[in-house]
Amino acid sequence: MNKVALVINELGEIGIDHDLITVSSENVTLLANGCICCSVRTDIQETLRDLFARRQVGEVFDFDRVIIETTGLADPAPLLQTLTSDTLLEARFRLDGVVTLVDAVNAQNQLSDIPEALQQIALADQILLTKTDLTDEASIAQLQAELHSINPDAKIERVINGQIEPNQLINLGLGSTKLDLRSLTFLNSILEKDEEGEAPYLGSLLKKHPHIKTASISFKEPFTWQAFSSALDLLVSLRGPDLLRVKGIVNVEGKPMVIQGVQHIFHNPVTLEAWPSENHDSRIVFITRNLSAQAISNLFSTVKDIQ
Repeated sequence: MNKVALVINELGEIGIDHDLITVSSENVTLLANGCICCSVRTDIQETLRDLFARRQVGEVFDFDRVIIETTGLADPAPLLQTLTSDTLLEARFRLDGVVTLVDAVNAQNQLSDIPEALQQIALADQILLTKTDLTDEASIAQLQAELHSINPDAKIERVINGQIEPNQLINLGLGSTKLDLRSLTFLNSILEKDEEGEAPYLGSLLKKHPHIKTASISFKEPFTWQAFSSALDLLVSLRGPDLLRVKGIVNVEGKPMVIQGVQHIFHNPVTLEAWPSENHDSRIVFITRNLSAQAISNLFSTVKDIQ
């Protein structure tokens, strides 16, 4: 991962991921409150141009690779189209490949309920199958067969607890530099022209999903672990399937604890050695389906009042 510039995307008003990346801040660009390939598509163009310009004048290190980490709800097609239709970016950057994570526990429901999940798989060069240690071999084999039927050319690797050699994520080839007819047919997309009749874009993929909501909540007063975990357990038991993604840094009796989960599956919490910044507030981002920020905030406020 030497000489790599990392672009981190956050879906939500409160930035969290950038606090967990142990590199200097000038080498990390945080794009807040939206998918880089959809609602803030222009920002990724500006970010890549700015990164290259700063590299040229020596304001950032002489990177030779850029990794863009999107949200789990991102549709990669408009991003790929941006990289191939912007003449400046096309002259300076070459797309290496698209890596998609597939949740072995929740994938079957996600594939049927969330269109972006299918789009991510269809355009992937590499598929990383996660949480295989939490399900059985028969289910994994069935899922792998379904993934292969969607995208027979993608490599599929199993990953447990994020352990993977970085070399497996690079040099994936040039297959995704252009959207081929097979991908366009699968995605039921129509190539359209912009107002000047020049660069094509995939207009039919830029759909709004009003049922998907982002709730960003913060608390100044620390939690006890018993109080926080009780509220989280209650939320999971009541609305687990609607918790598309949860991540946050929680102040547990003065210590920073990282929590993250998808639907009813949560990773073991990790206590950081130190706070990443002077901000010691608890900050949690919930990406949900039909679940309001106020309802979530009320639940955690209630446990704080009685802890």
